[in-house]
Amino acid sequence: MRISIDVAMSYRFRRPNTAFLALEAAQTDGQVVETSQLDIPDATLTRIDGDADVGERIWAQFRSADMTLTYTATVDVTRPTQDLGALDAMPLHRIPGTAAPYLRPSRYCQSDKFQSFVSQRFGHLSGGAKVQGLRDWVEENLTYVPGSSDADTNVLETFAGRQGVCRDYAHLMCSLVRAAGIPARMVAVYSPHITPPDFHAVAEVWLSGQWWLVDATGMAAADSMAIIAVGRDAYDIAFMDSQEPAQMLSQSVNVSQA
Repeated sequence: MRISIDVAMSYRFRRPNTAFLALEAAQTDGQVVETSQLDIPDATLTRIDGDADVGERIWAQFRSADMTLTYTATVDVTRPTQDLGALDAMPLHRIPGTAAPYLRPSRYCQSDKFQSFVSQRFGHLSGGAKVQGLRDWVEENLTYVPGSSDADTNVLETFAGRQGVCRDYAHLMCSLVRAAGIPARMVAVYSPHITPPDFHAVAEVWLSGQWWLVDATGMAAADSMAIIAVGRDAYDIAFMDSQEPAQMLSQSVNVSQA
């Protein structure tokens, strides 16, 4: 699937500021960035590799207290959808160093708190079938409610409240999969199927020796997602991390099938 991305945003800081940005589609497995244009007037940009060498992050040094940004891209998504049930989990001693860090609890994904729940409810399943069962449980038991969580909401609160947005679905998915002894990481993506249109968060699970995208909200399939960034949780994949408080003046994210 070929998708077109059009992002525009305007923020105001209290003073000239340095921000850390992650909003460009990555040149990575399963997708080809055919065109890309990022414009940030009145800023000096420094690019670095993203987590796990997926995509790039940008240090943006602003000479004024205002940030105006536009980003357009065309991405050809070549990855197929996959039946998770046909995939295998690797024994712990065979999980490589690139995937092993995503077995551990993180700031928003306290996966160690869910080991008993996963064992009792899903202990009869293994490998990809267990991941599929966990994904289905999250979608069936959470209600998508915009505004029901904020940047400080952790997975324990989501599990108790049974509601959230894509960020919360992905946190719970990652936590449950890690509790099952399978690496899982958070992924920021673009997709034309997101309602309301916005940056979208999903999970990626390590099965049969590679990463597979999983969206517990049910909105997007792997063949319609353009990956932006990966990390342990929402802290690592935020589209902007600012040293100064940031006031949003306007923001739009439009993604369509090209």
